[in-house]
Amino acid sequence: MDILRAAAPGLIHSFISLIGRTSRARWEGLEHFEAARQGGQGFIYAFWHQRQALLTFTHRDMRPVPAVLVSRSRDGEIIAGVMSRFGIDAVRGSSSRGASAATLELLDILAAGRPAGITPDGPKGPARVVKPGVLYLAQKSGCPILPLGCSASRRIEFSRAWDRFHAPLPFGRIALVYGPPLRVAPGDDIAERGSALKAALDRVTEEADRLAG
Repeated sequence: MDILRAAAPGLIHSFISLIGRTSRARWEGLEHFEAARQGGQGFIYAFWHQRQALLTFTHRDMRPVPAVLVSRSRDGEIIAGVMSRFGIDAVRGSSSRGASAATLELLDILAAGRPAGITPDGPKGPARVVKPGVLYLAQKSGCPILPLGCSASRRIEFSRAWDRFHAPLPFGRIALVYGPPLRVAPGDDIAERGSALKAALDRVTEEADRLAG
């Protein structure tokens, strides 16, 4: 089992690369991506846990280097290894383990003008429910949240997983959709901003599904 875990990041990296290189990709909302990057400010990618698999390929080797929040679980170790092979940094922590240290690290990353990635409903759900961490991070840093939806026309859906995780397959269509940046000002109501973020994430995800077919 330890041998398999050690080999897993390399195998997953190779498979995701195969998917990315054999699929036709369509991007929408790139103007929102550019708006989020204006002035060299950091920003926060937000995407549902269910749709994260392909984002390691589509956002590989970016500059400045993005960093994504990953849990301290054993599965998180594998995910961090896959991300590293795609040139993406991992910040290890979650609401249950290492939250304070991870938040401070993410604030430093954003202050340096780098993007940070978070699954607002991860790592354990409930699915498509925005937890407050991403909102507090945006409020504290002053950086915008950029909603991101991703879909693949050929995929396996794990119906028993808490998020019904999507595992894409090669030789299909990929769609990625950015929504308008969302900000959380110091006096904003966190619950209201959470509802707004959920609506934005659902919207870009549904649009990605439509475009991918």
